[in-house]
Amino acid sequence: MSVRPRVVAHPEDCPYERHLDRNDANWAALTPLTFLERSADVHPRRTAVIHGRLRYTYAELRERCRRLASALEKRGIRPGDTVAVMAPNVPAALEAHFGVPMAGAVLNALNVRLDPGTIAFILGHGRARVLITDTEFAPVIREALARLERDILVVDIVDEEGFAGPHERLGALTYEELLAEGDPDHVPALPADEWQAISLNYTSGTTGDPKGVVYHHRGAWLNAVGNVLVWQMPHFPVYLWTLPMFHCNGWCFPWTVTLQAGTHVCLRKVQDAAIWNALAEHGVTHLCGAPIVMNTICNAPESVRRPLERTVHMMTAASAPPPAIIEKMEALGFRITHVYGLTEVYGPATVCAHQPEWDALPLPERAAKLARQGVRYPVLEGLEVMDPETMRPVPRDGETLGEIMMRGHIVMKGYLENPAATDKAFAGGWFHTGDLAVMHPDGYVEIKDRAKDIIISGGENISSIEVEAALYRHPAVLEAAVVAKPDPRWGETPCAFVTLREGAKVTAEELQEFLRTQIARYKVPRHFVFGPLPKTSTGKIQKFVLRERAKTL
Repeated sequence: MSVRPRVVAHPEDCPYERHLDRNDANWAALTPLTFLERSADVHPRRTAVIHGRLRYTYAELRERCRRLASALEKRGIRPGDTVAVMAPNVPAALEAHFGVPMAGAVLNALNVRLDPGTIAFILGHGRARVLITDTEFAPVIREALARLERDILVVDIVDEEGFAGPHERLGALTYEELLAEGDPDHVPALPADEWQAISLNYTSGTTGDPKGVVYHHRGAWLNAVGNVLVWQMPHFPVYLWTLPMFHCNGWCFPWTVTLQAGTHVCLRKVQDAAIWNALAEHGVTHLCGAPIVMNTICNAPESVRRPLERTVHMMTAASAPPPAIIEKMEALGFRITHVYGLTEVYGPATVCAHQPEWDALPLPERAAKLARQGVRYPVLEGLEVMDPETMRPVPRDGETLGEIMMRGHIVMKGYLENPAATDKAFAGGWFHTGDLAVMHPDGYVEIKDRAKDIIISGGENISSIEVEAALYRHPAVLEAAVVAKPDPRWGETPCAFVTLREGAKVTAEELQEFLRTQIARYKVPRHFVFGPLPKTSTGKIQKFVLRERAKTL
């Protein structure tokens, strides 16, 4: 068990506290907005953005962001107002991560796959004053606005480079027209206090209304720097946007890549051919995404794959990547970094930090180690696996289950206008993640399940993740998810939902026989359902949907 350092204060009469106050010369509020200022000053002619035929340098990106801030202020946006954006990974979404807070406002990036009712709730709960929306989503936004029952300035993003469908206009002006109203020499509004909100991100809301997670400038600055540190990201990376920018503000990578004066390669749709083309044509060095993105890459047809002339670094999170997928990605020339986090901690907060001695291990053993959630980010102060009842750390034996808890710089401010949920999440001075895990002797955390996903069969705990990992080892299995099915005798039994590879054939009996060679017999599912799996827009399998299906089997 690690020992948490004591927190002490100097006495008032301490000489180090006399006439040594903070002032404009020796202190400034941390904010990632300064990353763009520096990169544009130092590398003004470097390519900042690629989108189809569009190319913006860092000088041009700064100008566009300043124009956005200026135009928003001219339209009445004031510090503390909310500006919502409904867009895929296009330049306007990137620019909003700087331009909106440059006006002192708070960015609310909307999940583009949400339904009109949820969008209307978020716009109302977050009190958005402006909505910048891509024309692809006009049907959903039109219905959401009808439910909102108040006026809001709507600005249309007309993406001629990436969207070939009809550009239905809902707004008073286009995004480019809005920028034209702005001043390219506008002076950005930096926060007076780094605790001020920079963004608002809503949780999935699978059980009731979504909760609004509030990020501050300090946390955004620190997590962006943390990404550089744990990934050892060099200057001038070429970053492919396979991760949605609306998801935890793209894990803070709009700010991370800009800090390193990298090139943002926008990708409107996550498709195998588009990814492989971008990897080859733009010299991509880094990308992020859930394991489903890894599946898309490594299972792409040979006809769309392109030779990789360099190692491509991929950061993956969400559900633990199956070791079999990590093996395939490494064989293709990708180096995988596994991170873990939640919306409430700015995206990634732990990393499976690579140990040099792992390189000598056989690939399956190395992949198993890489699949762990790992250790805390340098910018996270506390990470423990604890008994939520006693709030004591569990033994570091790799077996005892507890709940992952975190504390420190990159934990959210709280949930917007939801004090009860905020107090519950921070009970005992730690953020409660709801994820069940073990702590290994080497201090690495490994998730075994969400608290709601653990299967209790005949009094025995069964980790759905363990069963899924075993299923992924079968050559016919493309995707797998395991949930609890009610059982009159055992209470619950595992039920497996499986997607097979194209052209593959396997029966439930054959999978059961295979699993008996991989895991304990009592953990082998008795029920199998074959077909596509429901997913969120960020690639997470929607187990709550599968649990409902399992009840009817």
